[in-house]
Amino acid sequence: MTAMPANLTRVSILVIDGVFASTAMQAMDQFQMASQRINRHQSPDASFLTRLVSPDGETVQGFGDVPVAVHSGLDDEAEVIVLPAFWGDFDQLSLKYPQIIPWLQRRHAAGAILCGVATGVFWMAASGLMHGKEATTYWRFYQEFRQRFPQVLLNEDKHLTDADQLYCASGVTSGCDLYLYVIEQLCGLPVAQAVARDSLYEVQRSYTPGRLGFGGQKLHQDPLILQIQQWLEEHFADKFRFEDVARLHGMSIRNFMRRFQGATGEKPLHYLQRLRIETAKTLLSSTRKSIKTISYEVGYDDASFFARLFRQHTELSPHQYRRQHLPGDNRS
Repeated sequence: MTAMPANLTRVSILVIDGVFASTAMQAMDQFQMASQRINRHQSPDASFLTRLVSPDGETVQGFGDVPVAVHSGLDDEAEVIVLPAFWGDFDQLSLKYPQIIPWLQRRHAAGAILCGVATGVFWMAASGLMHGKEATTYWRFYQEFRQRFPQVLLNEDKHLTDADQLYCASGVTSGCDLYLYVIEQLCGLPVAQAVARDSLYEVQRSYTPGRLGFGGQKLHQDPLILQIQQWLEEHFADKFRFEDVARLHGMSIRNFMRRFQGATGEKPLHYLQRLRIETAKTLLSSTRKSIKTISYEVGYDDASFFARLFRQHTELSPHQYRRQHLPGDNRS
């Protein structure tokens, strides 16, 4: 009998009647590839145990009447739970599967990471865990989501959101980025980058999964500052003065500075710099754009100043960061 790795992360992918089997298997494949990369390049004592689970441990009928077999019922030791997209009436599904919401509540209270994709986010919202927190879902369901869950802060402009280990992805491609982000948090950037190269190399994106790291700074009770954080994420590369941002949101600059730091724990300028640097890190590790181009795209006309700032935040030059995180490319 083969011994289990000592550092094993248990991943449960929930499937129910009406599940889009492709979204469930996408998650399965991503975490399986991560396991292979861990075992090949790091330690054989670390891995993912990835399993398809259903509420009763029985095969379900997926979208298109496709049978989806599972490994087990709900795992009460799951450390990562993936809630794939499904098609069906949520009220009927909630009545059919009353055990799902208590399971999510128990596991999240125990520290588990929950990942909802498209309609899978409905389960997280229904659990009450998302009250007062930011979420996203598939665009067809914005209106229904708002009506069902008025206490959840639905953001229609984002593909990915992060709040207290509750991650939401609006669709299939953003779901891939979400799994990569979780893999990065648990296994490190090299493993996540390797999985990305194996599975998503040809996919071009217009958004930045790296900004998920700012989710923890949104768990505050100041809705106006949250609105400003969202504004900064959309305009971080623009040229603006914080005095104008404050005025735009009906505050004096002094009040804005005080409230922003009180809510986020960080001064606005440093927060903006990190937004730009995190975006630059993603561009350096996933594209072959020149450093001068990246500097301009994140809001800095002076590439030398950008390079100095980048080193302050990462202790690496942009060239060094790229060499470490984009193997095979030593160009600027």
